[in-house]
Amino acid sequence: MSESEHTDTLTVDIWRGGQEDGAFQTYVVPHMESQTVLDVVTYIQRKLDPSLSYRFSCRVGMCGSCAMTVNGKPRWTCRSHVDSVSENGRIQVAPLRNMPVIKDLATDMTVFFDKWQKAKSQFVPTDGDASDFMNVDPASRERKAASAGIECIGCGVCYAACDVVEWNPDYLGPAALNRAWTLVNDARDGDPDGHLRAVATDAGCHACHSHQNCAQYCPSNLNPTASIAGLKRKVFAAALKGRL
Repeated sequence: MSESEHTDTLTVDIWRGGQEDGAFQTYVVPHMESQTVLDVVTYIQRKLDPSLSYRFSCRVGMCGSCAMTVNGKPRWTCRSHVDSVSENGRIQVAPLRNMPVIKDLATDMTVFFDKWQKAKSQFVPTDGDASDFMNVDPASRERKAASAGIECIGCGVCYAACDVVEWNPDYLGPAALNRAWTLVNDARDGDPDGHLRAVATDAGCHACHSHQNCAQYCPSNLNPTASIAGLKRKVFAAALKGRL
């Protein structure tokens, strides 16, 4: 939105209710300088409608809990400035896609995190003396591959952006698979083949169509599509060697 289009008020359409029985409700709020979408939602909840439900925490782009769908795109609302996303003085705010709606803008992320468990996305320690520390070369190919995806904070934006999740609810999703990729490249992990077996399923890495929505919308600038492609290669190689 250009400065010439700046108005004193902003029209906001916000999803109210549940997944099946909800609808958009329209509010008019003051339009201020450097205003974020989270500022707008907070203003509505505090000044206009205290029954509005939504989730947020840090407000500075570290926790990811304020992720919502803004004008059809998943975003961290604390980092989305109104002037960059509004269209003709109007914005639409909805809950994240592909997750059950609890109420209004708050979603149930249980299915998202359950898939991390299904992908065996937990670090497996190696056997040995706990006093021994493994030296990991930060310049090694494996460490670089792990480091490229390690900054995921589990905000769910990639999961909401993924068309495959919408088509196939069993698909593990970009975040869980990205986590598995970091683990199979972690020299300290004791069960890389176990991680590969967990993602070598019909709903695992091979279900990805490489649309790259996850990479496009990731607020942390990660590329889960590349991680999933790496998993496909490692699964194929492990299968050829009879390890799966």
